[in-house]
Amino acid sequence: MRKLNVIVGGKTEAQSMLTSARRTLDLEAEGLAALRAALDNGMADPFREAVETLKAARGRVIISGIGKSGHVGQKIAATFASTGTPAFFVHPTEASHGDLGMITRDDVILAISWSGETVELKNIITYARRFNVPLISITSKASSALGKQSDVVLELPKAKEACPHGLAPTTSTTMQLAIGDCLAIALLETKGFTAHDFKVFHPGGSLGASLKYVADLMHKVDRLPLAATTEPMSAALVTMTAKSFGCLGVVDKKGKLVGIVTDGDLRRNMGEALLKSSAGDIMNKKPKTVTLDTLAAEALEIINASRITALFVVDKGKPVGIVHVHDLLRAGVV
Repeated sequence: MRKLNVIVGGKTEAQSMLTSARRTLDLEAEGLAALRAALDNGMADPFREAVETLKAARGRVIISGIGKSGHVGQKIAATFASTGTPAFFVHPTEASHGDLGMITRDDVILAISWSGETVELKNIITYARRFNVPLISITSKASSALGKQSDVVLELPKAKEACPHGLAPTTSTTMQLAIGDCLAIALLETKGFTAHDFKVFHPGGSLGASLKYVADLMHKVDRLPLAATTEPMSAALVTMTAKSFGCLGVVDKKGKLVGIVTDGDLRRNMGEALLKSSAGDIMNKKPKTVTLDTLAAEALEIINASRITALFVVDKGKPVGIVHVHDLLRAGVV
């Protein structure tokens, strides 16, 4: 790879690139800071009204915009859809050639335009007013044509674009994307959308693996290394070795898990008395456990935080499975 060592204005080419990157990040961060401040001031009530309008919709959220605002709109639509709010993107030009038929009176329209004067949005705006479809806008000018026709206006603060010519949408699209995320997450939380709900819309990839339940990955009853509290360690060690999980679950007379013996417990109790002891004598009385509906990602977090390698899965106190860190990693949980 060619090293960047050309001198540009007293700086190497590489240094100039890094300076540019830092300036871009600083300017976009300033835009986000201004947006955060706006939420504490004039945008607070419109934001609440926007969330309430979106939540009350019996249909879908229809998002539209042109150019870079359109690309941002597609991402916002995807975020809504994946977090429990049915949504899709309608291109404003296609809307003028038949796609307006996708929009029903039960829907809510979210239109994005920095200037608020985007000509291509005209027919969508007219359609929304004609059929009384709620219209929310994300724009920098509440007094624009779009802003004036909207039921709710989320007016973004003015901010300097990172583009040195002030032309390419950069800071402005970052703020559009951020306010879209704010809407999606606020909706998610007000609807009580849970990680279990999230799993339905994300079955694939490492995210899908993380959202599996331990019940999907665990080894079941016939593989469990179990011993009674009164069982001699001489016999319990045979079971522990045969099952190869590096631990042994200890159960009482009712079959409930009351303790665990790990390789570490064996090392701490190594000596002549070990084989003469019972599993109940050696066990740790506070075993880490999970339930059948625990998410795989949560199980991995417990394993990592506790510095252990396996977890027993219990149902009403009784062991019904065991999940090892290797099971989680093989499944793609991260």
